[in-house]
Amino acid sequence: MSDLMPHTGKARIIGITGPPGSGKSTLTGQLAACFDDRGWDVAIVAVDPSSMRSGGALLGDRLRMREFSRDSIFVRSLASRGTLGGLSQATRDVVRILDAFGKTLVLLETVGAGQGEVDVADVADVVAVLCIPGQGDQIQALKAGTMEIGDVFVINKADLDGADRVAGDVVQALHLRRDSSGLKPVVMRTTASHGKGVEELTDVLIDRLCARKPHLAAQRLDRFEKEIMGLAAEELQQLIRKHPAYIRLRERCAAGMVTLLDPYELYDALFSNRSLSET
Repeated sequence: MSDLMPHTGKARIIGITGPPGSGKSTLTGQLAACFDDRGWDVAIVAVDPSSMRSGGALLGDRLRMREFSRDSIFVRSLASRGTLGGLSQATRDVVRILDAFGKTLVLLETVGAGQGEVDVADVADVVAVLCIPGQGDQIQALKAGTMEIGDVFVINKADLDGADRVAGDVVQALHLRRDSSGLKPVVMRTTASHGKGVEELTDVLIDRLCARKPHLAAQRLDRFEKEIMGLAAEELQQLIRKHPAYIRLRERCAAGMVTLLDPYELYDALFSNRSLSET
């Protein structure tokens, strides 16, 4: 990765997120074809949820994109690897590899886990959030999470009843949002399964990428800092698991002393010279 870093920084990255069943894979495939027609060198990175039991993932996004597949479009499926925000470090590295390889656009399709899935904003230059009719009060559920990171909100499956209501809910929710960049989010409608509205959405995404260009340096510095913090947190977890105090904690658990455990005592033992109490 260190050898590749000097060759990165040229690709533009569009994140596509939203709840399960919102048509992310279909829309991503349609968008990839549109960008390809306009001369972009496109790659798709599609993230699937990992099983909590086996750790594996279906990686079925490529099946849903088959009708839009072209030799010129590279598609890579990845597992979320249990990350709460939906993106593992491996996903970030794959995006970086594709950038170094010469791709000019990477479409990053996320798991669709809900309001907690906001890591995509730390990778993508522009984020498109999908909403669909018929999922109850989905806007309320998204307010505290993805509603705050979207640059473009896409009402997909807009041919279904309730599309007008969802669009109205999105517009209403966006009134509460504050964006330091000064760019107002755009609300679009598509029916990806029939290709309706996809060309118009492509135009809007290109316009938003251009508008973001003056802010890219600051945006990427912020991403870099967050990635460093994430890597440091992973390393710290590994160090804690090897710490004598943590090993002693596990011994106490095995001895049936769970009710006597004090997390603050363990914390003090980890970050001071004291040893974990025997009592």
